[in-house]
Amino acid sequence: MAVTTDSVFAGADAGTGVAADHGKPLPDQAPDLLAALFDPANRPNPYPLYARLRAAGRLHETPFGLRVATRHDDCVAVLSNQSWGHDQEAHQLHPTLPAEEFPATFLWMEPPDHTRLRGLVSKAFTPGRVADLRPRITALVDDLLDTALRAGEFDLIETIAYPLPLTIICEILGVPAADHGIIQIWSQALARAFDPDVLMSPEALAERNDAIPEFLAYFRALVARSRRSGGDDLLSALAAVEEQGDRLTEDELLGTCVTLLIAGHETTVNLVGNGALALLRNPDQTALLRDEPDLIRPAVDELLRYDSPIHLNTRAATREMTVGGRTFSPGEGVVALIACANRDPEAFDDPDRLDVRRYVAGSGASRHLSFSLGHHYCLGAPLALLEMEIFLAGFLHRVRSAELLVDSPPYKSNLLIRGLAELPVRFRG
Repeated sequence: MAVTTDSVFAGADAGTGVAADHGKPLPDQAPDLLAALFDPANRPNPYPLYARLRAAGRLHETPFGLRVATRHDDCVAVLSNQSWGHDQEAHQLHPTLPAEEFPATFLWMEPPDHTRLRGLVSKAFTPGRVADLRPRITALVDDLLDTALRAGEFDLIETIAYPLPLTIICEILGVPAADHGIIQIWSQALARAFDPDVLMSPEALAERNDAIPEFLAYFRALVARSRRSGGDDLLSALAAVEEQGDRLTEDELLGTCVTLLIAGHETTVNLVGNGALALLRNPDQTALLRDEPDLIRPAVDELLRYDSPIHLNTRAATREMTVGGRTFSPGEGVVALIACANRDPEAFDDPDRLDVRRYVAGSGASRHLSFSLGHHYCLGAPLALLEMEIFLAGFLHRVRSAELLVDSPPYKSNLLIRGLAELPVRFRG
């Protein structure tokens, strides 16, 4: 039987469900802080809550049996050490998901399988290969800005943040443009499903369970089509490897396609949306970028730190490990609350301030954790960085003025892949 969010909050203080940006008191006790952390009402601004969690302790127990690490140094210790594995997440966070229904994804593997599958796709995302996409991404950003400027008032998530990374990753894989709409629907259902099952409603779980077989059936048909017609896209290359039968099974092929599609655009949607919102709320930093365009690239890293598209990663100890003053036995898990770590004052000066100069060369700023670390470092990081860089350059060059049309834009319910549901704005060229 699925566990609902009501059971997670049972017995919590009545005030813990208040959104953190509404100025109402947050709880002080760790159990109530964790209940507030999982409350969708706090998605718009979880950072005051994160600060309370850091102050309350390095590690906190969760309702799904894992401990939450809140400090930057502890999260670095977990994410950078291969003795903390990532292959238990499906079992730990998604116990209601039948194992046979979900495809084999290298996100939830460890070497040697992780090394083998990641190696098959990594050449498509090297900095050099990604740099070759610059003209295409630039042309697409220009088209999207044309549409936005003609409209004047529009939803930035729907008009720019989704179509930019979705179009590019679909073109890399070889997904026809006519199918982008249905791919987006399935991807949103599965992105929501990365949250722990205990936090999801029965409706969200049903949407996930419906999307998985539809996604797999779609890619099974697309693989068959690629075998018949050939092509120079990544899907055709992977299908050719799978046909040889020694390095890639059909299940792994399908899982890799689904993983690349979701990871290749859902997080970048949030990077674009969260980053645009941060700049609109900090016009002094936007003005600085207009005056000094060379700051655009380091500004992308600062936007990733300031409001990360991914708020947590999970790991499980593969041997006896110690972190945050606690010893973990093999199989025990930890949640690295990376968005909290990215605002840790022990690691960053004035961490709640957006500072587009923070990551200029030679600054010595601590590394943000938004792309993770170690052998699970985000495969698509070069692509996400380039897409955001080109969007910012186009925005600063072509948009004379921009303003928010609502004070508090709505957020999706997602905890792990956190981002805006809508961002109504007005652009003038």
